[in-house]
Amino acid sequence: MGKFFHSVTLDKDSCKGCINCIKRCPTEAIRVRGGKAQILSDRCIDCGECIRVCPHHAKKPIYDSLEVLEQFDYLIALPAPALYGQFNNLDDVDIILNGLLAMGFDDVFEVAAAAELISDCTRKLLSEGLLKKPVISSACPAVTRLIRVRFPDLIENILPLIAPVELAARMARKKAMEETGLASGQIGVIFISPCAAKVTAVKMPLGTRKSEIDAVVAIKEVYPKLLSYMKQVEDSPEELTRSGRMGISWGSSGGEASALLNERYLAADGIENVIHVLENLEDEKFTDLDFVELNACSAGCVGGVLTVENPYIAKAKLKRIRKYRPVSCNRIEHVIPREAKWEVPIQYEPVLQLDDNVFTAMQKLTELQEIESRLKGLDCGSCGAPTCHALAEDIVRGYASENDCIFRLKEYMQEIAHTISALESALPQEYRTGEPQDET
Repeated sequence: MGKFFHSVTLDKDSCKGCINCIKRCPTEAIRVRGGKAQILSDRCIDCGECIRVCPHHAKKPIYDSLEVLEQFDYLIALPAPALYGQFNNLDDVDIILNGLLAMGFDDVFEVAAAAELISDCTRKLLSEGLLKKPVISSACPAVTRLIRVRFPDLIENILPLIAPVELAARMARKKAMEETGLASGQIGVIFISPCAAKVTAVKMPLGTRKSEIDAVVAIKEVYPKLLSYMKQVEDSPEELTRSGRMGISWGSSGGEASALLNERYLAADGIENVIHVLENLEDEKFTDLDFVELNACSAGCVGGVLTVENPYIAKAKLKRIRKYRPVSCNRIEHVIPREAKWEVPIQYEPVLQLDDNVFTAMQKLTELQEIESRLKGLDCGSCGAPTCHALAEDIVRGYASENDCIFRLKEYMQEIAHTISALESALPQEYRTGEPQDET
């Protein structure tokens, strides 16, 4: 296993040792030890669920500061479709795009436009019948990483196309180099992201060797600055948008799937719902589906932890914006472009296995089951692990003991008390009270 980068971090000074985060983590990547949470780096998929539920704001997302814009000679903004759903009473996407230019960007390339190309590529791949069905979207990096560590049998079902934002970055950089004559290193391709997992996808990409995105800034950081610039251009915005309803719809749950023009699809959002769907897929309970769209965040990308608007309100705003747009503005010619395809296959990351040696792993599994049978099965989290099974696993790995369970500790203390009582009963009378006996 290589070195891990994570866009979700822990501020130990703010952590109070509560167990909200450990109960919601989809890969059981958090423990509470010594009164503080600990993130298990190899298990974390950067979904941001712990950021969402931490009442003390001890979990924090990492993203680039807006100061990164000063590092390049030529700046290209890649606005996510979710950005469009953050503003009130907005009917024209061009106001946002012109606002970004006024803010200091030299060019804007919509991720929504690249999303329409990915949709077109997906339709073509499905029509060729060469993919294992149901095909699972590869757009959400948190879901892809979840499959990689927890559902390895479904890796073959993942759509072998890069995410729209990566395609947008490649196309935008190529266009800028041709138009300006600048070297690649002088051009800054900046993604305006709703989601922390996208930061990880840039630093440690899956399906491609290197990301073409130079920096990822948060929607919540761009939003207040962009508002003032949008007011300056709202009266006469230049026509810049190159995306239609299909591309903009990618910003909320169901948008990617509906763009396939195929009714045999399923769309689910929210990490718990995603896990239920993946479990059912693994058990082959869905037999009549062609495509499955999964988003780790509730309501889709508009529900990311780097946004400002309520996800369901933002979803409604996207519906309003897209109704004024044509169905789609972007199509591939005939052949799926090479730059849209994966360069390297996604590999299973065996972070959940008990040992590299199969025989040793089976022995540890037997030991784990024996330990778990002695626990109460309440999954209370008081031990610092999310479930009794997770505690048993920690014990087998040598990270915890059975006495970390408060119920097992109580039983152990009672056993000690009974033993002391029995020993005291077996002592001669003169030794029980510690007082000398009267010899008369």
